[in-house]
Amino acid sequence: MSQRIFITGNRGQLGRELTSRLPEATGGDLPELDITDPASVDAALDAARPDVVIHCAAMTNVDGAARDPALADRINGLGTDHVARAAARLGAALVYVSTNEVFDGTKTEPYLEHDRPNPINAYGQSKLLGEQNAARACSRLYIARTSWVAAQGGKNFPHRILQLADERGRLQVVTDEVACPTFATDLADAILALIATGRFGIYHLTNSGFCSRHAYARKILELTGRGHIPVDAITLADFARPSTPPKFSPLANTAAAALGITLPPWEDALRAFLALGTA
Repeated sequence: MSQRIFITGNRGQLGRELTSRLPEATGGDLPELDITDPASVDAALDAARPDVVIHCAAMTNVDGAARDPALADRINGLGTDHVARAAARLGAALVYVSTNEVFDGTKTEPYLEHDRPNPINAYGQSKLLGEQNAARACSRLYIARTSWVAAQGGKNFPHRILQLADERGRLQVVTDEVACPTFATDLADAILALIATGRFGIYHLTNSGFCSRHAYARKILELTGRGHIPVDAITLADFARPSTPPKFSPLANTAAAALGITLPPWEDALRAFLALGTA
């Protein structure tokens, strides 16, 4: 890609995948790049003079956001404002990575790009604030919503399920939280394909298909020779946690698909992810 690209959060799970594909890209992460400090953002982007900023840096700890909503707003909302303003000042396009949790989970079919956001938790509220701030500050904007992202070498759902299965020999997983498992390899490819189109807007980029956390866990166990391990079905009401996720929040990819950008089925992507053996 001939454009100069800057990646915020380049040491995070998606940032690492993007950087591996873009060895010529520049980027930054904590501690040298603090998106909550506008001077830090301006200095980094002024030095890089990018054509495109891919904004991956975020507070992604959903329960942590519930415990400290002000911090989530500061990082995901105000931090995104700083990045968007700096990008706009330099004439750069911005990719803002957002989430399915901007929706309330009350639909019975996957959310479309134009559906009205209505977050029900602090994390979703902070990410929607980021979307709004980015849209106000930067006209050359891609909003890329995704969900349940897993990457090699990071904290992810497949790794946690395998760890608990081996430790306990029996699992309890919720059946009434439904979304789209997404793998950072496919998400990174989709984001780069989207940038190449030059078509700004809101996009839903997830691996195709959707499932419950319970079905996801069972598939992970099945594909790793642990299909005999029992997985008890529980509900969100049975599983105490600080944050309340939307119950049904799959994302429908209609806008990117119209440009020829699709991601593989989540089951195939999971199989490839587990085959690497470092989940």
